[in-house]
Formats: sequence, C-alpha cells, structure tokens
Amino acid sequence: MISYNKSQEGRNIKFMRKMQRNMAVFALILLMWSGSAGCTQADVQEYLQQSRQPEQAEEHQNQKQAEDVIQQNESQDVMRQDQTEDIMPQSKAVVPPERISLEKYAYRQLNGTEQTVYDEMLSAILSQEERVQLSTTDTEVMQRAYKAVCSDYGGLFWVEGYVFTSYTKGEELVSLEFSPKYTMTKRERRQLQRQIDGIVDAWLAGISISDTDYDKAKYVYELLALNTEYVENARDSQNIVSVFLGQQTVCQGYACAVQYLLEQLGIQSVIVSGTARGEPHAWNLICLDGEYYYMDATWGNNGYRNKEGQETSFIDYNYMAMTTLEMQVGHQPDLEIDLPECTAVLNNYYIKEGNYIEEWDADVIGAKLSQAWESQRVITLRFSDDTLKDQTFQYFIKEGRIMDYCSNITQINYIEDSVWKEISFCFNQE
Repeated sequence: MISYNKSQEGRNIKFMRKMQRNMAVFALILLMWSGSAGCTQADVQEYLQQSRQPEQAEEHQNQKQAEDVIQQNESQDVMRQDQTEDIMPQSKAVVPPERISLEKYAYRQLNGTEQTVYDEMLSAILSQEERVQLSTTDTEVMQRAYKAVCSDYGGLFWVEGYVFTSYTKGEELVSLEFSPKYTMTKRERRQLQRQIDGIVDAWLAGISISDTDYDKAKYVYELLALNTEYVENARDSQNIVSVFLGQQTVCQGYACAVQYLLEQLGIQSVIVSGTARGEPHAWNLICLDGEYYYMDATWGNNGYRNKEGQETSFIDYNYMAMTTLEMQVGHQPDLEIDLPECTAVLNNYYIKEGNYIEEWDADVIGAKLSQAWESQRVITLRFSDDTLKDQTFQYFIKEGRIMDYCSNITQINYIEDSVWKEISFCFNQE
C-alpha cells in the first residue's frame, strides 16, 4: 500500500523588516540616496529642510542651504557631513566619459540629458572620484539617472548611495555636486574584487559563453538556489559580496548577483525593484534569444516537509523565466524604469523541459514520473488547464496508478499548486 503526504504549499518567503527613517538638518542642501532596492527597504521618503543665511559680500554670494537626508537601509548608519564654507568649492568636473552603457537596458530608457548624467555618475563611481559637478541642476534627473546606474550594474559593491550638494546664487540654483558614498578604499575594493573573481570563475566553470541563452539562465538560477541562503540579517546583503563571499543574502543581493553573473555570460539583465506580496522586493528582467522574461532567483529555493516531518529543499522553476502576467501574480514593479510587456514562452522552463502537459496521455506522463523516480529528484508538471491537472491527480495519486511506472514506490510526497496549475512529485525524500 502507498502512503501519501501532501506537503504544505506555503513558500517561506522572508522579508527584511522595514527600515528606520532618520532626518537631520545641516547648513547645506545634501541628499543621501541609496540605490539598492532590497527586501530591507521601504519606499523612499524625502525630508527637505531649508535654511537660508543672510547675503554676504558679493564674493560670498554662492550660498548653501539646508540638508536633506534619505536613509533606506536600516543596517547602514547615515554618514553625516557638516560643511561651513561660504564659497562654492571647485569640484572636479568629470569629462564626459566613453558611453560604455549603450546596450544596458535602463540606460536606454533615459532621455539624452539623463544619459549624460548617468555617464558622469558611472565614471565617477568606477574611478572612485570623491565628487563631481553634474551637467544638470535638476534633482529629479539626477535621481532617475542614479537609479538607472544601480539597475544596470549589479557589481558596484563599493558604493551604497550618494550625497549631493546644491549650490545657489541668490535664488538661482547654479550647480549640483555628486559625491558617491563609498564603503571601502580603492585597495580594499581591489582585494574584494579579486576574491569575487575567483569565486565567479569557479561557479561559472560548468557553463560556456557558447551555450544557449536558456542554458545560461537555468544554470545561473540553479547556481544561486543551490549555493546561496536567504538570511535576513546577512552581512553586505544589498550587494554581491554577500552572495559570492558569504553565500547568505536577501532579494537585493540575489538580483545583483543575477545581473552580474548573466553579464559574464553575455546575457542582458537589469535589476527591477518594487514589492512582492506587499513587501519591498527586487528581481530581474532578462533577455533570452531576443525576448524578455522576468526572473526572481530569491524564490528559486523551495521546500516541503515529508511524512516524517523532515524538511527537504528543491528548486522551484516557476520564477526562472516569467511572462508579465506570471510576474504580476506575486510582484508589483515600482515603474521607476520603463518595463516591456513580456509575452514570450519559448524559454519557459516547463515548455523547454517538456513538462508542460497540454493533452492527456497516461504513458507519456508516467514515463516522466518514472525517470524522476529513478533519479530520486523532484519533478513538477504544469498543466494547460485544471481538468488535465485533476485527471492526473486522480489517476496517479488517488488511484495509485503511479505504481505502474515507479517500481517499489511506497510513499508519495507531492505538492499541488492550483495557482500555477501544477503538481510536484517529490521523489528526493532520502
């Protein structure tokens, strides 16, 4: 006789508790902005406090005003700065750099002015400049450009945000100075980069740049699911250091790592921020064979509890290559960057692996179950409609006909998912 155990369907998705907000008033207009959009973050709120000093002599007309601080990560202390000079300092202006981001997704969503500011910011960050005078005086342009930089580049682990200084002459805003907030020295950054490069080379040893886009995406998705643990208080959780050196991270770390790894394999990817089930979250938009899909590596690791109460994990492929409609089942983008309507399905895991069932054939389904049983692994079948799913459930589970295909089977652990129209047969209980 076969015993059956229906595992709990709930996915233990943990989210970082919402950040604390701090506000401080200074003698300058300064704004600190954190570009990461991880599970520890809440919506950005602006707190603007302005104070004006009396006009000085003509040579001191460049006045600075009060400061505005945005704090997004509760695990990072606000670095407060207080400057009292009356004359605008001579900041180092960055010569417009080579446009290295032409193929980057978020970059291409910006207008010409925003792209120029993006280039200036990226150049300053890559060369680790202390400050740079931007070619705009529009703070919204600055914020949109910085958000795009962080969306396109998941590997900027040495910077966690920026401070800007706004200079006025009388009532006129005449200059914006951008100062990245670095978390380490150039030497420390180089040392960490060498360590990361070593880990990445080892992780990507099993895949080639010449492999198909699907194989690359699946490889990275599985790589992160098998090698990285979701830990709320993980160190450096908002960047790739937590993934490659700590193997513990949150959603922002996963999203940054996906972008970074896929880039090494020639796959375009961008970090998407928003909410998932009402909580702040980050995931990715990826391009496979010229078509866009959404990937959420954070949710790639699933698990179930067998009859003896033992917890066993397995890779959940529902979130590997999603359409817009599938993504919207649990995700809501913040729309800070324009996103495409994703309708392609050719690189969907279930279709690609032949586990999408569109018609009833007991022997075809049985053969798939037999192969999974022999290799002691989880197999998830997705059905085109509820009728097919119910028919499969009735035949193989309720009637026990799975014994015709899986020799010596005595127990079935399964997960039935009505949202995705799926049944997962968990044969990896040993």
